[in-house]
Amino acid sequence: MIHVAETVGVGSIEKFLSTAERAHLADVMRDVLDANGTGRFGDKRRTSIHEIPGHSHEQAMAVYEPAGRIEIPSIPKEADKLLGDAFERARPALSRVMPSINLCRPWTYVEYGVGQHITSHLDGIAPDPFAWPRQIAGISVVITQADAGGGFYVETTSSDALWNRPAPEATANGYAEGMWLAHDGADNSASWFQRMPRTRWSVAPAPGTALLYGSQLAHGTLPVTAGRVSKFISWLIAEPATAG
Repeated sequence: MIHVAETVGVGSIEKFLSTAERAHLADVMRDVLDANGTGRFGDKRRTSIHEIPGHSHEQAMAVYEPAGRIEIPSIPKEADKLLGDAFERARPALSRVMPSINLCRPWTYVEYGVGQHITSHLDGIAPDPFAWPRQIAGISVVITQADAGGGFYVETTSSDALWNRPAPEATANGYAEGMWLAHDGADNSASWFQRMPRTRWSVAPAPGTALLYGSQLAHGTLPVTAGRVSKFISWLIAEPATAG
């Protein structure tokens, strides 16, 4: 049963990647950028992994990444396998804090330069929270840190404005009793989200550490002020026990 605490929780897995693994991943992605040109994944990119219903890709990008970023949603197989192996190693630690998680989605590579950041938002469980699979949490792993800025944060709130409704027939739908579902569109395209009072918690993880942040927890990054930050992100999901 998926518990609401998993979807608003935070966690970390230290040494998710070794120093050698980080160096190898950095080399692999640098080869991709050198071969294709950074512009293809940066200034010339016209699509995003982030979507806002009723908005174009360009409008969603303006909300989520107002100063742009590099985004590569289809990474080389060797990079995806290395990260997948790290996820498998981390399963015991994951299961203690977010026991519903049983799969990791494909990884995306992102880079932020000076002035670039991602604005506060919720990832959400799913467009239909009663369909499978369901996102339990996001995961972020820093490969190289910026010289200054670019830190990750989560935002907590006690505001009723965040919540849409309790999950009806929770246990019959794979949720624990007391499960609540957040409103759709919890991002800066919504005036109610911008007005909602929040408390920001910032973190400075060691490179190679995996950060876990619940799918119903607001999060974002601070603008980079010097250098560049590179990381891999993905989403950790739950499938029903009878699936596959």
